[in-house]
Amino acid sequence: MQKEEPNNYLHKKVEDGEQVSPVLPDGVKNYLIDIDGTICDDIPNEEPERMATAKVYPDALKTLNKWYDSGHLICFFTSRVEAHREVTSKWLEKNGFKYHSLLMGKPRGGNYHWVDNHLVKATRYNGKFTDLVEKEVTIEVFDDGKS
Repeated sequence: MQKEEPNNYLHKKVEDGEQVSPVLPDGVKNYLIDIDGTICDDIPNEEPERMATAKVYPDALKTLNKWYDSGHLICFFTSRVEAHREVTSKWLEKNGFKYHSLLMGKPRGGNYHWVDNHLVKATRYNGKFTDLVEKEVTIEVFDDGKS
């Protein structure tokens, strides 16, 4: 899949006779991956001169490229600002990362709580990239009156 192709994967979705946001086919995941401290050295925006030479986490490269080759969408979603786009995209390509898109300007500071009308799954990077495994955990959700 090339960078231009992800929109071709989307399927029209209709609810109550009205078109709503499209969805991906079953089995295709849309990964949003942080950069600093997740796939490479943790470099703050205040030190952009280090971005071009950041050390790659090899397990991240191997796992993400495997997911890409398996047909999943890879989007890097980073707190780096728009001014860092060129150095970031060059670094990703130089180091062999396969990806579809690059979103700049993610809020800084962590402790994210994502609210969306689509199912969102989150995995905290804790020092090692591997295939994902299933675990039962407690999460916070909106009270919809159902148990």
